[in-house]
Amino acid sequence: MHPLLSYCGGVGVMRLFRNGFLGSTKSTIWQTFRGFSSSGIHHETELSGVENGKRQEREIQRYGTISRVSEPFYAIPGREPKVVSADEAVTVVKSGDNVFVQGVAATPTPLLEALCRWAKKANLKKVRLHHIHTEGPLPHLKPEFEGVFRDNSLFMGANVREAVNAGKADYTPVFLSEIPSLFRSGAIPLDVAFVHTTPPDNHGYVSLGTSVDCTRAALEMAKHKVAIVNPRMPYTFGDSFVHISQLDYLVQEEFELFQLEAKPPNAVQERIGHWIATHLVEDGACLQMGIGAIPNAVLSKLRNHKDLGVHTEMFSDGLIDLVECGAVTNSKKAINPGRIVSGFLLGTRKLYDFVDRNPLITMHDIAFTNNPVVIAKNSKVTAINSAIEVDLTGQVVSDSIGTKLYSGVGGQVDFIRGASLSQGGKPIIALPSTTSSGISRIVNFAHPGGGVVTTRAHVYYVVTEWGICELHGKNLRERALALISVAHPDHREALEKAAFERGLLNQ
Repeated sequence: MHPLLSYCGGVGVMRLFRNGFLGSTKSTIWQTFRGFSSSGIHHETELSGVENGKRQEREIQRYGTISRVSEPFYAIPGREPKVVSADEAVTVVKSGDNVFVQGVAATPTPLLEALCRWAKKANLKKVRLHHIHTEGPLPHLKPEFEGVFRDNSLFMGANVREAVNAGKADYTPVFLSEIPSLFRSGAIPLDVAFVHTTPPDNHGYVSLGTSVDCTRAALEMAKHKVAIVNPRMPYTFGDSFVHISQLDYLVQEEFELFQLEAKPPNAVQERIGHWIATHLVEDGACLQMGIGAIPNAVLSKLRNHKDLGVHTEMFSDGLIDLVECGAVTNSKKAINPGRIVSGFLLGTRKLYDFVDRNPLITMHDIAFTNNPVVIAKNSKVTAINSAIEVDLTGQVVSDSIGTKLYSGVGGQVDFIRGASLSQGGKPIIALPSTTSSGISRIVNFAHPGGGVVTTRAHVYYVVTEWGICELHGKNLRERALALISVAHPDHREALEKAAFERGLLNQ
């Protein structure tokens, strides 16, 4: 018995041997579980009103009308993957190929290292790698691989910023909700997908674990699919299941996932968290938050709230305490009531153990989690997002510092818009009033080259450590006054003068 098959256990092993990893197509164990569609979108929802249901179905179904190479949930009779080494698996990559790389905690580093070795051996040229945020070192960005690989970030992490800003790697600005459509429509054609999964279960299914996001779409469209099978990957539910017959190569390796240890919030971040938790998050709110000190500061102050829900693109360790103390029940949600909905995860081993085989957590295609129409079906959606700077009219710069690219468009607009359409929703932009060097982040004009991610028409609430200002429905003069009121006191006089000179305030 191959050691990989030992993970399947008992009767499941015999079925895998007897039927080539698959089992009989007549057997009910290979039928689609209730709640999954051919689009990879989970339909276990409860909606109020017939019309609301029809509208949601129309919006969701459009993701199921795009042709795809394969639906990764279904078993393919008579087909099984090859169990090989990483060095053998990556030989499927040829010059000129487009390769998808799963990201965040699931970044398949051993495959990237093997790909670099193969590139030297096979003299590869012009291989493009596409991904969202990745963790850890990226060996293909080393100077020796210039001309061999071209990296394309759909959302940047710290490990690619230098290369992107030096013009040695690329960045594609795109809403997170629309990244799957880039693959499904063929706008970014995929030859190979590198993914990171759990070992197969008794029925031959692996789980994408911490990162479903756009990975599922990549698996639908890629011609060749390579998976690292790692027992350290948590087994998650939702749209995360892939049948091993859909995969071409399995690479068995055990190693710890990338982890992110949250730093304690500083005094400024604590004050921002206080303003949001005390004045903007209501009982029964449905939360979206990212990772970082400000989201953690907010979460730490919500223990006395009741019936909170979570529908988010991602979350980290800070949510665990709210579940365990009973503040998060998800009982008021219309979409996946009772469950936490997310697209990807990044945190510590505590988080990965918490989500492992936990039916409370349901992981989904980011085209579903970040669809503003879906988001808006929940009431009191409270979306908390960060910014680099906000100008006096309310324009939000989030992906760049002047001309220096920093992160990406991400899901900010998806959730800001979804929250604004939600009954009782609150779209929130939160940021410290100054940089670490004391420069104001409330500015007259955005720095030249700064990218406006969220427009002035999208913004409702801006929160700094000095308070909350509500911009929705306010004219430009009122907005300028409101934003100056939450700027750092040291900068208010200069901002007021600039607003007069600009004509935003009366002389």
